[in-house]
Amino acid sequence: MIWQDLGRPWDPWKELNALQEDLNRAFSATRTNAADEYPPINVWTNDGSAICTAEIPGIDASDIEVSVVHDTVTIKGTRRPEELSEGDRFHRRERGFGDFTRTLQMPFKVAQDQVEARVTRGILRVFLPRVEADRPKRIAVHTV
Repeated sequence: MIWQDLGRPWDPWKELNALQEDLNRAFSATRTNAADEYPPINVWTNDGSAICTAEIPGIDASDIEVSVVHDTVTIKGTRRPEELSEGDRFHRRERGFGDFTRTLQMPFKVAQDQVEARVTRGILRVFLPRVEADRPKRIAVHTV
């Protein structure tokens, strides 16, 4: 057995675990998470529907497409770059532009013919009603 300076035995598995943790940290920093996706989205549901909100400031409603297939909602759009006047140049450019797509799976089938989408002050709201046949039914319990 090999001993370290502190009087404890050297543990090769501990060293390998530490190396694995370092590698995981290095690679996880390059992965995107939900907070890095555009546009940021919130979804909440109840028994009869879901509401999806997406932050899309500066994007015209004509540049947004919402589609629903069964239980899957897709939001596509384009953020156009700002046009500069002749002779102007960017001092700083942090706002992104280009095409985006977000696809979300709802916990139920959506009534496609009843979906509504609105944009107000840079927030897209998509109202997603649940298919009637898929809604929970309350069953009456009778005493015999």
